[in-house]
Formats: sequence, structure tokens, C-alpha cells
Amino acid sequence: MALQKVPVPHEVAGERLDRFISKHVPGFSLERARALIEAGGVRIRGKKCQPTRKLWGGEELEIERPEPRASPRSSVEGPTLTVLHDDAALVIVDKPPGLVVEPEGRAASVIDLLAAQRPPFDVEGQALPGVVHRLDRETSGCLAFARTDPAAAALLRAFQEKQVDKRYWTLVLGHPPEHGRLEGPYARNPQDPRRFTTKVPSARRAALSFEVRERLDGAALLEVDLDTGRTHQIRVQLSEAGFPVLGDTLYGTEAAREHPAAKALGRQALHAFSLELPSLLTGQPVRVQAELPEDFQRALALLRR
Repeated sequence: MALQKVPVPHEVAGERLDRFISKHVPGFSLERARALIEAGGVRIRGKKCQPTRKLWGGEELEIERPEPRASPRSSVEGPTLTVLHDDAALVIVDKPPGLVVEPEGRAASVIDLLAAQRPPFDVEGQALPGVVHRLDRETSGCLAFARTDPAAAALLRAFQEKQVDKRYWTLVLGHPPEHGRLEGPYARNPQDPRRFTTKVPSARRAALSFEVRERLDGAALLEVDLDTGRTHQIRVQLSEAGFPVLGDTLYGTEAAREHPAAKALGRQALHAFSLELPSLLTGQPVRVQAELPEDFQRALALLRR
């Protein structure tokens, strides 16, 4: 058990105890807060409370956080993850291509492997990393996880407040301008719910900027700076701008899918090569880079010939 002391601000006077905890203590849903209170895990002045107790403001809660539950998938086997940064709040790994981020069927996921290879974690009562952003199965590169509930809340806040800088490298067909910015609506394709598109009206927006790093034979190596983090965003926006990502089987053209470099790569040519965010412990910048994986280098070498 870990004891956490939480002061109650005067401005929340009259709020129910269970609702206060679910709103102000990271990692607690309303259901989880009620269960902990009913189990005697929350005290005020040393006394147990009821979930419906009204707070008057100024008191201090003593919360006994139970030990996190072990994952039933702790025995799942997979590759050893390359760790780019590790501290008491944050772990950043270099995700290999072909590995899903979250558990899916019997296959190993990044979460399973990280929980087994780099403990401890304690997020939402489980001994598992906290997920705030994701990469597609086929996309490689920098991926950050939180170790604790407060760290997960801080990491989410950093993303929401645009304090995180994510850069990708991608190989695209065509001749894009040296610099470009793509911005517009973003929604599921009404004709195919697996896909997303910028071509239908939507309140959601998607924005990115790109720069040509190298011009190749009928293709280009781009550095992409994401302003928003929509699902499939880079692949969708570049494809609909006329520069499909090599090897992209969902949004790419036939030429992008069948290109010899795409065949050599065997997946979509997308790599999250750089991530910068404030340290969840000190606020100082944390900067990491993930080297281009071998399959991406192979495709790039083929295009340079």
C-alpha cells in the first residue's frame, strides 16, 4: 500500500467525496473511487468515510493506493525493446515495426513487453504502462509511456497543451515542394469506416508541416512535423495531397504499393524519428531520436541507386 495525501481546496466545498477523487486524483474513475472508499482506503482525520460524504474544503484526504494488479499477459514473449529514455515517471522506447502498441489477441504488444522488461508501473490500478499516444502497427520509432497515474495525467496535459514535438520521416512518391503545410477537416470516410479523409465536412481539424530532406528517383524523403495527432493522419493527408507514402496498403496508390522500394521495405515507410517533451519530473526538455530501422534504410538505399 502507498499512502497519498490530498488537500481539498475550499472552492470545492459541498462536492461528494467519490466525485472529488475521480476528478482531482489521477487514475481514479468514479467507479474505482467508490470501490476504494467503500473498502476503507480513504480516511479523513483517521476516520473511514462514505462515498457520498460532502466535503467542506480545507480537509486532507489520506488515500491508501493498493498495489497494482499484475497483468495476466506477463508471460507473452517478444523482442527486447530499445529504451531511449527511462526515469521514475516516463519511459520512451523505439518501437519496432510490426508490433502493436496495446494488447490485441495473443500477439505480443509494446505494453506487454515493456511491463515485463522495465517494471515497475502503476497506472489505473494495473502494473502496466500508461498510454497517451500511439503508433500504427507498421510504424516504427519513438513512443512514450507513463509509469504512474500522475505521470500519465502530466503526459496527457503536455500533448493537449502542444508541448510535445513529434517528427517523422517518410518516403513518398512524387515531387512535393521543398516545404509545405496541410490543414483541413478530418473524419472517417463515410464510404469506408476503416479509412479517414480530409474530403468531408468535419469539426475536427488535422494539420501538419513537411520539409523535403532528400530528393530521390521519383520519390522524396520527407520530415513531417505533426501539429495534431489524428489516426492515420500523415498517410491520409500526404496521399490526398498527391504524395502517397510508399508501402501504404490502405491509402497508397498502386504505384506506391508496388514500387520496388516498397517491396524491399515490406510495410508503410513511416518512422517516428524524434520526440521532444518536458520532463514529467523537472520540466526540463527531454529529447530522443530513434535511428532508421534496417528495413527503412534498405528502401532508402534502393531509391538512391
